[in-house]
Amino acid sequence: MQRNQIFSGRGLHHNGVKNMRSEADTKDEVLEIVKKRDVKFIGLWFTDILGRLKSVTISVSELRTAFDEGMGFDGSSIKGFARIDESDMLVKPDPTTFCIIPWRQNGDVVARMFCDVLNPDGSHYEGDPRYILKKNLDRLREEYGYTFYLGPELEYFYFKDERNPEVLDEGGYFDLMTLDAGSDFRRDTVLMLEAMGIKVEASHHEVAPSQHEIDLRYRDALTMADQVMTYRIVVKEVAKQHGCYATFMPKPIFGVNGSGMHVHQSLFKGDKNVFFDRDGEYQLSELAKWYIAGLLRHAPEITSVTNQWINSYKRLVPGYEAPVYITWARRNRSTLVRVPMYKPGKEEATRVEYRSPDPACNPYLAFSVMLAAGMAGIKNRYELPPPTEKDVYIMSDDERMREGIKTLPGSLIEAISLTKRSKLVREALGDHIFNNFITSKLVEWDRYRVNVTEWELKEYLSVL
Repeated sequence: MQRNQIFSGRGLHHNGVKNMRSEADTKDEVLEIVKKRDVKFIGLWFTDILGRLKSVTISVSELRTAFDEGMGFDGSSIKGFARIDESDMLVKPDPTTFCIIPWRQNGDVVARMFCDVLNPDGSHYEGDPRYILKKNLDRLREEYGYTFYLGPELEYFYFKDERNPEVLDEGGYFDLMTLDAGSDFRRDTVLMLEAMGIKVEASHHEVAPSQHEIDLRYRDALTMADQVMTYRIVVKEVAKQHGCYATFMPKPIFGVNGSGMHVHQSLFKGDKNVFFDRDGEYQLSELAKWYIAGLLRHAPEITSVTNQWINSYKRLVPGYEAPVYITWARRNRSTLVRVPMYKPGKEEATRVEYRSPDPACNPYLAFSVMLAAGMAGIKNRYELPPPTEKDVYIMSDDERMREGIKTLPGSLIEAISLTKRSKLVREALGDHIFNNFITSKLVEWDRYRVNVTEWELKEYLSVL
């Protein structure tokens, strides 16, 4: 990043710290910090295809070997990674992600680094979601000179335990003090994130009881994906310390809003936000309009990646603020894509907000497919339809049909069926992840559809 910029939804900030991603840039700097801080153990973090965080812990005596050669593990034991006959894999730490883990400091000092997953010959493994995002970002930089910046808003719930969704409060949007039992939890979470070098823009109680949101400050896409993974484990760790449970399940409670991950995004070329045009309609550049049109056109086929669980589609229904209809607007929050107007005329704050993703997705893959959809709009110069500034939820079916408003997939199987035919998603994820992701989701769907639910028993047992 040029001049150590930190891009915020509220503006562009400069910081004198050498690298806000980490305490270090190189393996030698990591080794120096490890010695200075008397670090005893290092967690080597990576994710599987579904975005579940994995870790292998090594002692400091193995750190040089990990940097130089990588540490071996059995890839066949990781979901979607490798067959048993090609299971030998390596994880090699990225020194720029080095960070002391604050919640593990009661005894020995522990740190973590995100890793690249490698084949035994040292080549990058095509089933590594983090590598796939890096490939997409490298291609964007090589072909256009752009850097992809993101600012996600992750919502989640606090419950008394993981077995029963019993809320801790009856608070609502922006409520404070006695109604918001999670104020202290959020504060401790923000402090822990800041201690790990993750900048927080805002935090507050969300609409549903016991629902909360912490917004991360704009960063480049790879850094942000790493931060989302870290954010999720920090939220859960702080909740555990307070004797409760935090979940990013998209729709854990019937009848109230589910949890989303609205993703603010923009493209920069050096210091210039290419989405901004002071003289353009809505102060959007043609590039921004094409990008939005790309998100709209390809939304159905990328939804299985941005909303990857069966439960995700319990959130994507009318009436609970989650987007269902494929429209865009500036101020209308019922649309799929919004162009926020908090700072009209300010170049650095101009961005596009994509509102359908949920916080349980794999961020490396979700960011990849959103970028691919937007860039398809730019490459092919898709025409942007007029904004929809009225509430789409209260429009009749005939009105929506007349205006050409389509809908997102209504279930995981519908979403997967669209993704299976998507050349765009296949190219963004690569054959390995594309095929294994779809296979995994079909297995999940089959397990779900043969299950007899409590709703079915209540609805049918006594009358059929």
